[in-house]
Amino acid sequence: MRPTVHDIAAKAGVSLATVDRVLNGRPGVRAVTRARVEDAIEKLGYVRDVAAANLAKGRVYPLVFIIPEGENPFMRGLEAEVKLAATRSSFERTRIAAVHVPPFDAPALVQAIDAAVAEGVAGIAAVAVDAPEVAEAIGRARAAGVAFVTLVSDLAASARDHFCGVDNVAAGRTAGSLMARFLGARPGAVAVLAGSMLVRDHRERLEGFAAVMAEAFGGRRVLDVLEGQDEPERARALVGACLAAHPELAGIYSLGAGNAGLVAALEAAGRGDVCVIAHEITEPTRRGLEHGIIDAVLNQDAGHEVRSAVRVLRAKADGLPVIAAQERIRIDIFIKENLLQPLDETGTAQAAEA
Repeated sequence: MRPTVHDIAAKAGVSLATVDRVLNGRPGVRAVTRARVEDAIEKLGYVRDVAAANLAKGRVYPLVFIIPEGENPFMRGLEAEVKLAATRSSFERTRIAAVHVPPFDAPALVQAIDAAVAEGVAGIAAVAVDAPEVAEAIGRARAAGVAFVTLVSDLAASARDHFCGVDNVAAGRTAGSLMARFLGARPGAVAVLAGSMLVRDHRERLEGFAAVMAEAFGGRRVLDVLEGQDEPERARALVGACLAAHPELAGIYSLGAGNAGLVAALEAAGRGDVCVIAHEITEPTRRGLEHGIIDAVLNQDAGHEVRSAVRVLRAKADGLPVIAAQERIRIDIFIKENLLQPLDETGTAQAAEA
């Protein structure tokens, strides 16, 4: 049987209260007594079950999710999943809050991280902006004992504990492979619509996509990136101008949001012949698939990412290992034929629009 605190007390010749004070690093124990207890712990091979101890104490973990504000449908879906997780928080010993910052705004993100640390949270999950000041803020959080995970977009060079999101280079390569297969030997350049190159997930998707385009059929030209800031109207204007300037355009890879503008621009130009690969199942991409404007959508499960972040932050706060296989976020591929219909309030699939 595993040794218990009772075994430690008996071997060290002290009370259970003294053992508890030593285990929790509290004062009031003489150095010689503390040494005797620590010796007993080592000889018995006692390993403390931190999670059980925290459960017994009724410890609650305050967690903060920092999410970009704005019209990005995926981020609003992510926020909805955070709110759903908050409804389960009492059962998971967590207290979950969401904080909003302007998208792609490194100073605002830094301010939100520092504010959460000052409030004494146990963990932070944030959609990262790739900037030195953000990495420094993450370092300050970790130095203060606050667990930190990046969500959707990573900052691998920082001190963050874990990344909850897909392999974005692989996602970009997958998009490139689909584009190459759909276009075959058809000539024409390919355009890329991004939100901002300030976030790592967009840069990594572009890296993977461009690598495959360079390999496909001896190489296919990829035009300069259109940065739509994930704003539909801006995306519509950029895509419309690109279609007008490049009538031979064969494909568009939308690696961010703003897809309502993309779909509107293609419809306005009557360019149903353009091969379009996009990310995330949202209302605009769903409509694009259903009407044949978008050929395929790569999707990541926002609910899985939020649940994973909660599990990881709680495990880090307890000093427990993370189960890597459980936290791996997969890349799903949807075309019109396998598109799942959204659920209504009763959990029933809604009928597809005619």
